[in-house]
Amino acid sequence: MQRAKQVSESIELGIILALVGGFMDVYSYMGRGGVFANAQTGNILLTGVHLSQGEFGLAASFLLPVLSFAVGIMVSDLVHVRFASAIHWRQVTVVAEALILLGVGFIDARYNLAANCLTSLACGMQVESFRKIHGRGVATTMCIGNLRSALQNVDDYIITHRRGFLVNGLLYFGVIVCFVAGAILGNWCLERFGLQAISLCSLLLFVAFVLMFSDREARGADAL
Repeated sequence: MQRAKQVSESIELGIILALVGGFMDVYSYMGRGGVFANAQTGNILLTGVHLSQGEFGLAASFLLPVLSFAVGIMVSDLVHVRFASAIHWRQVTVVAEALILLGVGFIDARYNLAANCLTSLACGMQVESFRKIHGRGVATTMCIGNLRSALQNVDDYIITHRRGFLVNGLLYFGVIVCFVAGAILGNWCLERFGLQAISLCSLLLFVAFVLMFSDREARGADAL
């Protein structure tokens, strides 16, 4: 597999973002009252369950993160269209995500709803800003689409014996493994550092921000 020309589609950045994705989900679920930061299907399901039981306050605690996730997607799109600067628009969203998550760590457990909404907002920004690795559509904040794509490529490899399909399948499985590793790391940090454990995600995202200053396309042009 050739190295990605854009850092925003590189494997190394994908690893960082998948780690953050798994970390965010386990943080909100295990540390902030059983709400998913990323898995909005689960939140929508639980919204329906609590509505059916007449528990409207609990329903809102799951619905509002879904709406925050949607706002995060819209914010990323607006930054993409409107923002003009010396740095890339994706760097703007990744720094914003890092700052949001840094702030979440200081929110008291009494205000878990606000913390979950902010975490879902950050997740929505990430899922919209970073959608590819090596030109393949990949999600760094959830696994179901990656699992489907991985198995589809494995099936195609079995049928055609074309090595490219196997490489693609391994790419998708690798992202899933990184997501799980992020969840393991998140739970470990949560048990030891409490609600401020999410600060590690901010650190990882700042690393991603710095990494994105590397202009591979310009270096490739200079080498020609």
